[in-house]
Amino acid sequence: MTLVERIKRLLAEATPQEREAVFRHLRPEFSIHPLEERLGASAEVILEAIARASDLTRRGIRGVIAEAAFAMYVVAHLSGWVEEPIQGDAAYDSCLRDHVGRVRVQVKLQRQRQHRPMKSEEAPRWTKMPPGMFVVETQRTRTGKTRSGDDTRPYRFGEFDILAVSMHPSTGRWDSFMYTVAAWLVPDPTNPALIQKYQPVAAVPDQHWTSDFLEAVDWLRSGVERPLRYQLIEP
Repeated sequence: MTLVERIKRLLAEATPQEREAVFRHLRPEFSIHPLEERLGASAEVILEAIARASDLTRRGIRGVIAEAAFAMYVVAHLSGWVEEPIQGDAAYDSCLRDHVGRVRVQVKLQRQRQHRPMKSEEAPRWTKMPPGMFVVETQRTRTGKTRSGDDTRPYRFGEFDILAVSMHPSTGRWDSFMYTVAAWLVPDPTNPALIQKYQPVAAVPDQHWTSDFLEAVDWLRSGVERPLRYQLIEP
């Protein structure tokens, strides 16, 4: 039996308090993530800073966690795919390529309201969303204006291929996503070239939403047109 095996055996026999004492003894020797070195702060300090941050800041961090979760739980397990680097301020969070071609993915976190999943019934009436669905907000985080005075926050159709929605607020799991084809999203009622801010998200897979990324890719590449807007209800 090696030393490591003997230590593991002893740890298995130890109480939770004893294992924690060993962890705290070893913790100063090892960093948990390279970010600790880049920021010059321990993971404990970084997490405490997040805990002290405003609700707005924490919402932004949850969005970044959703992007990281997509990379770790989905992209890392795709066979035959590579992730290409993103140049500049792109309208997508992940650019993936297989032997057929590339797929640009925008990752968003399911919308919450008062720290719970937002229902479609709670969306503004002008969205005309069907009842019994969840909601995702599809727009850029930063506010800005073009030279002509147009809002830069809305996405335009054609800027990404698939929308991946992290369903953590309703499932409690960061590996839970729903996907749809970007071209199927509801257009802005004032400008059909723009994607509407609020989009209905199915709670379970249906003909518009899937929990399987590769199925969404198949939908995309099939060229089938299945717009979400025909589901919408009139006020």
